[in-house]
Amino acid sequence: MEAMQHYTATSTAKTPPPHTGVARFLDACYHRQPDATPVWFMRQAGRCLAEYRALRQKYDMLTMVKTPELSTEVTLMPVKTFGVDAAIIYSDILTPLEAMGVSFEIRHEVGPLIHHPIRNQQDVENIRIPNGPEIAPYMMQAIQMVRREVEGKQAVIGFAGAPFTMACYLIEGRPSRDYRNAKAMMYSQPELWHALMEKLTTVTQSYLGEQVQAGVDAVQLFDSWVGALSPSVYERYVQPYVRRIFDSVKQTGIPAIHFGTGTSALLESMTAAGGDIIGLDSHVELDEGWERVGFEHGVQGNLDSILLLTEWPVIESAMRDVLKRAANRPGHIFNLGHGVLPPTNPDLLRQLVEAVHAETQR
Repeated sequence: MEAMQHYTATSTAKTPPPHTGVARFLDACYHRQPDATPVWFMRQAGRCLAEYRALRQKYDMLTMVKTPELSTEVTLMPVKTFGVDAAIIYSDILTPLEAMGVSFEIRHEVGPLIHHPIRNQQDVENIRIPNGPEIAPYMMQAIQMVRREVEGKQAVIGFAGAPFTMACYLIEGRPSRDYRNAKAMMYSQPELWHALMEKLTTVTQSYLGEQVQAGVDAVQLFDSWVGALSPSVYERYVQPYVRRIFDSVKQTGIPAIHFGTGTSALLESMTAAGGDIIGLDSHVELDEGWERVGFEHGVQGNLDSILLLTEWPVIESAMRDVLKRAANRPGHIFNLGHGVLPPTNPDLLRQLVEAVHAETQR
């Protein structure tokens, strides 16, 4: 909690001008009725866009992430192309690791690779806890540049990886199907596990605090791999750390989104951990998930990403089903259950944004 006190005094809930994307988005976050349902897409800045692929031919991903001008350019692509209500900063959840003294790379078609995975107590002790300004200053520059470009018309979303997902990457060393090494450490060496989670939590609090200071309107915590756990295991080994992060963000007055995949069994436990908006993936019906989360919370989701590989009539029908289940309640942010897939036709994404706005205009 101490890491966030620097940000508390100057942060207040924002009241934007009406009838803008940022107004729609923040109205949903604060449980006010927006003029239309806000829309954005996870992984919207990239893979399905020809302009992004052209940049990737010239630069590797980490170069783009660490170059504020390039990060800004990619962040704004979906705003200009799709008309979404929010821009999420182009970066990667592993970005803070560099300041923590962890060497990694992002290999094309493989994903993140940790050069020296965590195996013992000394490995955990070697991880440093940087001061807030040391953590990805280039991302903070990109946030400021994006804010200037959107001119208050779209919300700017910052993000971080949640401690469990980050720990899995650090221990596995690469993407995994079953997270066997991480879970084995968690079960058999709980003291080592908790020492690692403590460090990751402290850094994540500072990292999100820096993003708030740089000017984001909201943050999203990605716990992409947490669906591998049962509720009791989550509550014992993960929930306390996530709660600390959301408690810290709450002090800033900035709304927070709590997202995971494969989390149908964890919705109640994740809601208890915190977040103003709970992400629902495509494995749960939106109305059932929202009832479990509690209607006093907002929800984000949850069109199946695969539907965007079909034809518009199929997408439109599924979109209307999601909106019907949302039932015009305040607090719904329209999104996918997971990220945009590379083969997605950008024209369909633009059409989807326009249709959601038209169907829900109030």
